[in-house]
Amino acid sequence: MRVFSIQKSLSITVVFLLVLSLVFAFAASCSQDPSTTTPAPTTTPPATTPVPTTTPPPTTTPAEPHDGLPLVNFNTPNFAGSSNCAACHRNLIDQSGKDVSMDHQWRSTMMANAARDPYFTAKVSAEIKNAPHLQQVIEDTCSTCHTPMARTEEVAQGNQGLLFGSGFLNPANSLHQAGIDGVSCTVCHQIQPEGLGQEATFGGQYIIDTLTPRPERVIFSQFPDPEQQIMAVSSGFKPVYGEHLGESALCATCHTVITPYLDAQGEVQGTFFEQSPFLEWAHSRYYDDISCQVCHMPAAAGNTKTASMPTNMEPKYPFSQHIFVGGNVQMLEILRDNPDELGVTASTEHFNASIERALDQLENRTGQIWVSDSGVSGDTVSATVTVANYTGHKLPTAFPSRRMWIHFQLLDKDGKIVFESGKPNADGSITGNRADSEIYAYEPHYDVITSEDQVQIYEAILQTMEGDITHTLLRAATYAKDNRVLPEGFDKNNTESSFAVFGAALADDNFTGGSDQVTYQINTSGFTGPFTVKIDLLYQSLAYSSIHALFETDTPEVQEFKAFFDASDKTPKLICTFTEEIA
Repeated sequence: MRVFSIQKSLSITVVFLLVLSLVFAFAASCSQDPSTTTPAPTTTPPATTPVPTTTPPPTTTPAEPHDGLPLVNFNTPNFAGSSNCAACHRNLIDQSGKDVSMDHQWRSTMMANAARDPYFTAKVSAEIKNAPHLQQVIEDTCSTCHTPMARTEEVAQGNQGLLFGSGFLNPANSLHQAGIDGVSCTVCHQIQPEGLGQEATFGGQYIIDTLTPRPERVIFSQFPDPEQQIMAVSSGFKPVYGEHLGESALCATCHTVITPYLDAQGEVQGTFFEQSPFLEWAHSRYYDDISCQVCHMPAAAGNTKTASMPTNMEPKYPFSQHIFVGGNVQMLEILRDNPDELGVTASTEHFNASIERALDQLENRTGQIWVSDSGVSGDTVSATVTVANYTGHKLPTAFPSRRMWIHFQLLDKDGKIVFESGKPNADGSITGNRADSEIYAYEPHYDVITSEDQVQIYEAILQTMEGDITHTLLRAATYAKDNRVLPEGFDKNNTESSFAVFGAALADDNFTGGSDQVTYQINTSGFTGPFTVKIDLLYQSLAYSSIHALFETDTPEVQEFKAFFDASDKTPKLICTFTEEIA
């Protein structure tokens, strides 16, 4: 069923999942990678698009490379650790000679580090401090997708999941190992197909069979007729074919995030769709044949063995790589550069590989920018810029700390800057963006830009029920602005409020499914042409205003994250660049 009806009376027990940094989010590009199975977009740039003239700055690396801790090893009644699974699912080589072992690729992803993510723990601690009367609800529901194995075990015993104090993040907790292993193998591969893609399983309400004992306990395989005997004997799990492992509805469980919102007195007044990439995808042209897994778990090259045991196992295709690639480079760098403090199991080499995959995804498989029309009339240069979205969801999507913007420059014949909008700064702020000078304000959506203090930023800005801008998730009742670029096929005039367009973009005829256009009109008096337009499409996973609003709340977790963030590289990631001379 394509249209998903969303009731407004969801129980509070299913509504506060802070899936802050998981990777099924977004990426962007200057050219479509011919090796991907993603269909060619219908919104395409002119054939004369120049080769990019700039490249992203090199990724920073820590002074002392590290090897990472061993993978987590544990057994509980319902789950096993990633180390247990890796014993037979390592040393897997595809036909190109690449190591595509699950543990080799997964351990440096945001999925693997869902419980270690310091932004996640900082944000949860701040939400608790701002609404202490909801602490148990916040911790229980956030643990559903960030410490899913530990939380499922606790719920099976009739208890709530807790994170702080004596909760799962405490090494003394009996379920600490299960908690710290994040979104691990035996979670996703045990999710039952019932109800997937429907409201009942949104907000982390996936179903795990906690009643069937081992060795009759089912674990789902990507392929029909999996080898059962060795796995059943060695792990107690019996693999069976699960078609749903390749369907977007599986991802929807933790990537459709519904939060309660509070009034100024701290009382719950309703629910808010904080993240909805699945619903965005379901209303795009990709719905019929391109799932989340196609882009975020791309197939390995050729036939590939799925396990090293038995040794005579037949290679299979397509083998989904467990890279869970997205665009959250800054958090991957923070995890890589603070290995001892965060207790990561991935090495410097593993993280660098995930970072390179994320940069490749951003640059080559998601979107594009170009000048679609330009001209000179007297002392005015006009340039219409097109931004195209080649993903199956809004760009950027998911957690509302993410933003993408146009850095526009007009140069005269000598290369002198005549006009500049959207200049990025070393501290992560954007020159001219009102939200970065007043963190409880925001920059509006534009159709025409005439001044350097106007910046086209594609983002979601949260708003309280009283109409104030907020960065506190529990106060967010709606959006003051949501002009994130829509996927192709998305009809902004025929959609539900849970994933709609908000603000001036709704009335902008150039803001449509698949792309947006913005026209720059620049006074060039005093300068001599020919003029050159240079545009960069830039991206941040941690917007300046969101992060600095978080720093206003004083908790140990916020202070720890602040130290990591302050030391990190805040350079925005380059999605695409374009240069054109205007005579």
